[in-house]
Amino acid sequence: MSFPQPPEPDSHPSEPSTNLFRPGVNCCAVGYAQRVSLLVDGAAYYEAFVRAARKARRSIMIVGWDFDSRTVLSHDTESRPALRLGQFLNDLARARRGLHIRLLEWDYPVIFGADREVSPIYGLSWKPHRRVHFRFDDTHPLAGSHHQKIVVIDDQIAFVGGLDLTNRRWDTPAHRPDEPGRTFEGEPYPPMHDMMAAVDGQAARALGDIVRGRWLAATGERLNPIETRHDPWPSALQPDMTNVHFGIACTSPAIEDAPPVHHVERLYLDMIARARDYIYIENQYFTSHKIAQALAERLREPDGPEIVLVTRLLSHGWLEEVTMQVLRARHVEDLRKADEHGRFYACYPHVHGLAQNTCVDTHSKLMIVDDEWLRIGSANLSNRSMGVDTECDLVLQADGQARVASGIRAFRDHLLAEHLEAQPDEVARVIGEKGSMRSAIDVLGKEGRKLAPLEIEMPSETVLSAAALGDMEKPVTIDQLVNHLTAETIETQPAFPWGKLIGAIAVVAALTLLWRFTPVADLFTAQNVIAWTDSFSRYWWAPLVVVAAYTPASVVMFPRPLITLAAVVSFGPWEGFVYAMTGVLIASTAGFYAGRAVGRQTVRRLAGPRLNRLSQALRKRGVIAVTAVRLVPIAPFIVESMVAGAIRIKLWQLNAGTFLGMLPGTLTATIIGDAAQAALHDPSRINWWFVGGAVGLLLLGSVLVTRWLHRASGEPIHDEAHPR
Repeated sequence: MSFPQPPEPDSHPSEPSTNLFRPGVNCCAVGYAQRVSLLVDGAAYYEAFVRAARKARRSIMIVGWDFDSRTVLSHDTESRPALRLGQFLNDLARARRGLHIRLLEWDYPVIFGADREVSPIYGLSWKPHRRVHFRFDDTHPLAGSHHQKIVVIDDQIAFVGGLDLTNRRWDTPAHRPDEPGRTFEGEPYPPMHDMMAAVDGQAARALGDIVRGRWLAATGERLNPIETRHDPWPSALQPDMTNVHFGIACTSPAIEDAPPVHHVERLYLDMIARARDYIYIENQYFTSHKIAQALAERLREPDGPEIVLVTRLLSHGWLEEVTMQVLRARHVEDLRKADEHGRFYACYPHVHGLAQNTCVDTHSKLMIVDDEWLRIGSANLSNRSMGVDTECDLVLQADGQARVASGIRAFRDHLLAEHLEAQPDEVARVIGEKGSMRSAIDVLGKEGRKLAPLEIEMPSETVLSAAALGDMEKPVTIDQLVNHLTAETIETQPAFPWGKLIGAIAVVAALTLLWRFTPVADLFTAQNVIAWTDSFSRYWWAPLVVVAAYTPASVVMFPRPLITLAAVVSFGPWEGFVYAMTGVLIASTAGFYAGRAVGRQTVRRLAGPRLNRLSQALRKRGVIAVTAVRLVPIAPFIVESMVAGAIRIKLWQLNAGTFLGMLPGTLTATIIGDAAQAALHDPSRINWWFVGGAVGLLLLGSVLVTRWLHRASGEPIHDEAHPR
């Protein structure tokens, strides 16, 4: 989308050489923002958000990587108590009848859930008001995430940048080690540095369109733009610049039928290529090999730009240490080798007195180039931000206008001053006198507060190769991984697996010989087996062990009928059957909630196209479809349960269908188990016709249900050996 340039009496036409934006190539929207305010650190952003949200009349839209209703937006004062996000949004909805608040959060996998709030969908920690609509967005590929951070209010003001409305983000520019407000649920956390941009006009409308597109894809609900003359811009929020030319760059992987979008990467490369004097970067990560290569090429030029990279010293947890920190070390080392003219400085904000093994969590995603372009957004300088995750960056362009260029330069000086505990005019003076940002860093830095050089330890090539898996440049499906890992095996595998067959025969023969000619035959006698089962069944906890065994057995794909056989032999046919069905239903419920936790798209991608069709059948047919797939499994039991949970069918439907679908198999196992128990006591009691009839009915039912399932999923029946 693009917008026409509004009249601007005090401006001059853009010089062709300064216009960076190419809609459809390196951005998805261009236009003018009447007001731009640059907000540094969480305290400033949260205050501005609260002021703007209180003026909302019809719509507040929030999309983010994370959301936590317990987030404290403002802290206790003498005149007011602490303001928590969830209660604040509910109060807004109650106070204004026409206001709808929509929250769209990434449907994250379980591995990211340790520090997150229990989903508001369950209403356990926070119950949203009926006009506060909370949804998860799972329209992302395997191993991808929704990483955009956008808030749009009445389509009149929007916030975009690197800060989510979630826990452990609030801080002030002082980043004091003993900041009393920097706690969450009573626990302190390290300093956090990040930023957001507040914009209005065409920029706010463009960001609103991006959010509406996300909402439609995730929920199927189409939202209309808001038409109003009301201005929710807070009077206390002073603009840093006015009438500024903007572009919006996005990353989006291929989702369903939509092609991928790589504006973020292209615009980064264009900004680096156009730099003349300096490139100032603040970023959480630095692992993108294309960005690193582009910067290295500029450093090799005799008259290239000065480059300052501000990042964080430490990583979050072991996973980042062995992936993102390892990859950063390689790129920083490569840039230092390419820096033949002494124009590169990689550093981190140092604050004296921080707790051991902590640092200022530099979470920013910022690039400023030549007083001409200022970029704030969600995209890290990582490979995944260029192609796997959804991202959104706002870029302001000066168009050669002195007033805008002055605003961009002032913001750079403001950031450097924060890190150096200096005044912005001091930073501007030293840069003006010495001619470089590095000079200001060296002159104004103090022992207690400075931008210290980033020290790195180069990893081995083996470690680098392994770390690259944690920062993929484009989505990789399970099918691609399987094809890659098994291509050589498939090409060389014979038409019939004779080796496996011969091996199986050898194993059976060996077991037969072991039974016939060793003391094992004396150990596993009928009398001994009867004694063991009788002894086990006398313990009070024995039924609990049998019931509980079905859940881990489903995960590791241990044959559940064997547990049923053991239960029947130990407790008899009726008790054994009850324990077996109870264990199966508990395992089904566990898989259901696991599927809800990891999200629909993750389960669907892991399961592959066959279970994509299964999802459609489950939605349309409910209990009947669950019954069918339990009777004739087309995937492991645990995966079927997770699919049911991920697509949000009702738990009672899953368990009712599981009971009906597992009933024939469990009855068959019970009959066989009862026959085995009879054989142990008296082989003449076995009714082989009854056993054979039960197995035959199970096989007939499987054939009939298979045909029905194909029809229900819309897939014609065909021979698997001769696919369409």
